[in-house]
Amino acid sequence: MDKMDIEFRKCTRDDLTYLVQISKSTFCEAFEADNDPEDFNAYMDSAFSTTQLQKELSQEHTTFYFVIGKGQVLGYFKLNEFDAQSEFHEVIGIELERVYITSGNQGKGIGRQVLNQIFEIAKTRKKHYVWLGVWQRNPRAIKFYEAYGFQKIGTHPYFIGNDKQTDWLMRKEV
Repeated sequence: MDKMDIEFRKCTRDDLTYLVQISKSTFCEAFEADNDPEDFNAYMDSAFSTTQLQKELSQEHTTFYFVIGKGQVLGYFKLNEFDAQSEFHEVIGIELERVYITSGNQGKGIGRQVLNQIFEIAKTRKKHYVWLGVWQRNPRAIKFYEAYGFQKIGTHPYFIGNDKQTDWLMRKEV
């Protein structure tokens, strides 16, 4: 398979409308079928509202990036540092809170390029490790992260509406 040429662009406030759109569409593609519709819709309305994403986008230690290839946005990722992290809050770590590639672009090696970019960002910011949470019922994602050296270090609860789910916490030294 040929490696697709992709680039990464830091999102700005001007990108808010499209960030809301791609956040909703990629999350739906990934998880809608596996969740209760009422809980799922409540989560979507809260987590990916314009107000919520505007708040996250303007947070000092949170950064969103678009993944761009062939002139179109193929996905996005979100990194949190310091007090913006959902757990740990260690200066030497960085949280990969979200990484989504549109369904039509999965399996093309884009995820590998995204992770490599994230590792480079972490090194540039003098981080010792990258960590993330991944739904325990998402074996494909878990296998992907394990293939890149992430190891399970614990769990934490994650709520989709009122549905309490469990995320694996995974970490990779950089």
